[in-house]
Amino acid sequence: MPRKKPISNLQSPISYRIHVKIEGTFAGNVSPQLLRAAARATLKDQKAKSGSLSIVISGDKTLHDLNKKFLGHNYATDVLSFPSDDPTSSYYGDIAISYPRALEQSRRGGHAVKAELQLLTVHGVLHLLGHDHYTVKEKKVMWRAQSEILVILNGTSNSKRVNLK
Repeated sequence: MPRKKPISNLQSPISYRIHVKIEGTFAGNVSPQLLRAAARATLKDQKAKSGSLSIVISGDKTLHDLNKKFLGHNYATDVLSFPSDDPTSSYYGDIAISYPRALEQSRRGGHAVKAELQLLTVHGVLHLLGHDHYTVKEKKVMWRAQSEILVILNGTSNSKRVNLK
């Protein structure tokens, strides 16, 4: 009879803690579970180690203020990511999403705001994990990852939303 592996050789399960804060005005419009599922799917797809991150759903004013303060851009945007400064930390960082931007973009794109919020969450988490889209090559890699994760989440990609920053 084969010997069973000792328990000490078993790997620890990977776990992700996703903190979600939805500002009051948008609380009834956004499912924290939807955001957590999108973030977890991204972390799992990218084979991220155990860790945590935070997602905040806010309004244009907050995203405008953050965009101006940290990036020097004097306008609101749909999603911002703030990776942890400590590469040894299990905290990946913070993501801020503008609900009004997500709603506007979903209407323009002809898809549900739920799909836009998933996309923005996936996009934000990919940035926390080091992805970017400054070059054509980086953009291709990041967009492919986004598409694959959205297929995992929904069984289909959101092909109408291909020109995300």
